[in-house]
Amino acid sequence: MLRSSRHVLIGAIAAISGLFSGCASLDDAAGSRLDVVKQRGELICGVSGKIPGFSFLSPEGRYTGLDVDVCRAMAAAFVGDAEKVQFRPLTAPERFTALRSGEIDLLSRNTTRTLSRDGIGGNGLRFAPVVFHDGQGLMVSADSGVRSMADLSGQAICVGSGTTTEQNLNDAFESRKLPYTPIKYQDLNQVVGGYLQGRCVAMTSDRSQLAAARSGFNDPAQHLILEDRLSKEPLAPAVVGGDQRMGDAMTWVVYALIEAEERGITQANLDTVLKQAEADPSQAALRRFLGVDGGLGSKLGLPDDFVVQALRATGNYGEIYNRHLGPNSAVAIPRGANRLAGEGGLMIAPPFT
Repeated sequence: MLRSSRHVLIGAIAAISGLFSGCASLDDAAGSRLDVVKQRGELICGVSGKIPGFSFLSPEGRYTGLDVDVCRAMAAAFVGDAEKVQFRPLTAPERFTALRSGEIDLLSRNTTRTLSRDGIGGNGLRFAPVVFHDGQGLMVSADSGVRSMADLSGQAICVGSGTTTEQNLNDAFESRKLPYTPIKYQDLNQVVGGYLQGRCVAMTSDRSQLAAARSGFNDPAQHLILEDRLSKEPLAPAVVGGDQRMGDAMTWVVYALIEAEERGITQANLDTVLKQAEADPSQAALRRFLGVDGGLGSKLGLPDDFVVQALRATGNYGEIYNRHLGPNSAVAIPRGANRLAGEGGLMIAPPFT
């Protein structure tokens, strides 16, 4: 009796193992979205298209911004050409459906990484490293006399209705026992309109969006973004969860942009540094990073020179940031937490080994 039961158990285990092996084979057969992108020869990237400094369609019909350059760096690394990227403007409600349905390959649309978006029981996304550490803020007119959140006690604040922004606002003011009156609107454009029409003393949104909105005002200098930060909003690109090859490739392109800034490699000096690496076998780490000594790219399903391709297209992370959000840009946002870790910020890359 015991011997027979043991045989039944072994048979059941073998059947289950075969089932899982079959599933793995199906997954392998299905391939990765990365293969689709490479076969197509073009990356389809979901963006907002309406946020200056991050993704915005210029009057000339060209997309610009930090999120856009991240897409271009991906295209350069994946297919060898930064111009082989098709941008799809998406609203916030559309973005995750577009990713899950396969309408886009990659989402680079000022999207906050959260547990419910990351977890398999939620949206089940795979996020890249953070490309912009944001946080919800408050904007007021310079002549309002408001200089801190405490000064807004009892005042009206314009906010998007039914959003995490509205919840964060309530949590922040309630925790400080500060009364306020929310003036609710359906979208950010209406929030901005209400603020400019004087229906509220302050408006609230992610600090990046406040800066982008302010850049379009008649007199941006007359509007202040307060130092108070109401929430953490780590913004990162994302792909469909469960596709490790696509997720790994995306992740290490972002890290390459950060690592290049740490090493002082720019668009301008890239070819010089590359020649130095090729001529000096003792520069082992640099040679691996730039693909002179191959192997790292192939682990990701990418060419060994994927880092060189990305940097040649967009420059390093600091160059991308300064181009779109630096002090001389239309949407100037101090780097703050987005500085390199060695400079007091949060941006750091793991070893390329």
